[in-house]
Amino acid sequence: MIMTGEAYRESLRKLSPRVFVSGEQLESVVDAPSLEPGVNAVARTYDLAHDERYTHLMQATESTTGETVSRMTHVDRTQQNLIEKLEATRLVCREVGCAQRYLTHDGFAAIYQATHKIDADRGTDKHQRFLNYMHRVQEEDLSVGIAMTDGKGDRSLRPHQQANADVYVHIKERRKDGIVIRGAKAIITGAPYMHELMVMPCRNMIEADKDFALCCAVPIDVENLTIISRPAGRPGENAAKFSAKFGQCTAVAIFDDVFVPWDNVFLDGDWEYSQFLTSTYATHHRHSCIGARAGFGDLLIGAGVMMIEANGLDPQGTPHLRNDLVELIKIVEGFYACGAAASIYGFKDESGIQQPDGVFANVGKLLMATQIYDMHRLAHDVSGGLIVALPGPDDDHNPATKGDMMDMLTTRPDIPYQHRMDVARFMEDLTASNSAGWMSVISLHGGGSPEAMRREIYRYYPLEERRQLVERLLDRGVLNVEDETSRNRQPGRCCPVGCQVPETPVLGGDQLPKIAAPIEATDNISDAAE
Repeated sequence: MIMTGEAYRESLRKLSPRVFVSGEQLESVVDAPSLEPGVNAVARTYDLAHDERYTHLMQATESTTGETVSRMTHVDRTQQNLIEKLEATRLVCREVGCAQRYLTHDGFAAIYQATHKIDADRGTDKHQRFLNYMHRVQEEDLSVGIAMTDGKGDRSLRPHQQANADVYVHIKERRKDGIVIRGAKAIITGAPYMHELMVMPCRNMIEADKDFALCCAVPIDVENLTIISRPAGRPGENAAKFSAKFGQCTAVAIFDDVFVPWDNVFLDGDWEYSQFLTSTYATHHRHSCIGARAGFGDLLIGAGVMMIEANGLDPQGTPHLRNDLVELIKIVEGFYACGAAASIYGFKDESGIQQPDGVFANVGKLLMATQIYDMHRLAHDVSGGLIVALPGPDDDHNPATKGDMMDMLTTRPDIPYQHRMDVARFMEDLTASNSAGWMSVISLHGGGSPEAMRREIYRYYPLEERRQLVERLLDRGVLNVEDETSRNRQPGRCCPVGCQVPETPVLGGDQLPKIAAPIEATDNISDAAE
């Protein structure tokens, strides 16, 4: 069953999580004005799944059951699946800024792979436990938040070395019927209006950290869980032309001795697999982030064109503005192209999951993270200073000021004053408001810091093969290469299961609308802020 947006809202009303926003405890998350833009954004992922134009993107067939499920809870089995997930994420984010719910998809894919690996190595039943959980989430069409980033405390110390163990979520007690967990998770996307949270490790562990090597699912209203959140977007602000309707919150979750039954526990002290899970999740998530910010880029490009026109200019006939738009397009479609390449050149691991290519996924996310400020700069350049110099929108309707503003700030008769004001405030909301600054930081650090992506690029890239290529040419003479073709000779580079020859998939032709095993353990491999 795939819910509608209204059914999603009603499902939240049945839950009673302990949530604080701006110091106030909320009685109903779905009815709280402070979180309304976030609820609206996630509800859109449900409604688009019922739009006949996009069902091929927003719905998918779960191979283990044959059932039709939401793309947001699906796990990818083919290169085509990866392309469709990327397009679906871009589709939703170009309408709401950030879909948020795609993190469920990314977490499920990584846990599927990790539990399959644990069972293959140890003969446990953790993969079946996870399959049972995933099938329930898919059947009920739930939204699951990813609680990955710990408070971390002193980042120079490992989890077991911390003066206060609660800066990392850890297993406090193991019981016959389950475990008791304690600690803090930070930067949880959309936490208050999720149905459940998935707790995951955020770094590589050693044996002394085994009580911190934990992956489990908890209902959002489980006893002893407290969510402390910022507002979603800019609710109630008249000047917030976009973020008053659609927004995103992040939250801290305090687990104060929360009980988790064994059926919902997927890693329990399996410290040897913490890096595999974290790194695999990071690759899936960075691939999704590319689609998400491409959708945001679509908004910037469209707003830029409208702002140029609202100022009385034609982008085609104004070279420097046209060039700025081309530069903005180059950035957006450049990192999105890396997402498409990561989809095509990914690999299928032993569990049957199709994983995006690690180099292209991390390069694309790094490009996006480090160029988000250039995207804003270019949007500002084509817009002019009016976007931050306007009086507040209430003055548009003030009898004492409205007439003068219409006379003095109108571009020309065929461009209505109110249209110009609305477009300018829309651009301000996207690029120069407190929400815009927040979006920049989330784009930079969400899914891991740029340094984490650089580490992954270096770890995956076949540097030794490149070195041997040149060495062979120098040793044998540039023309004397015989039949020895270049191949990856460095285990673990290129892809975790060894170098594979990529197969180009059939990508669906006109069906897709143009909408747009590691080498060594590395600490904090993802540093993954969701």
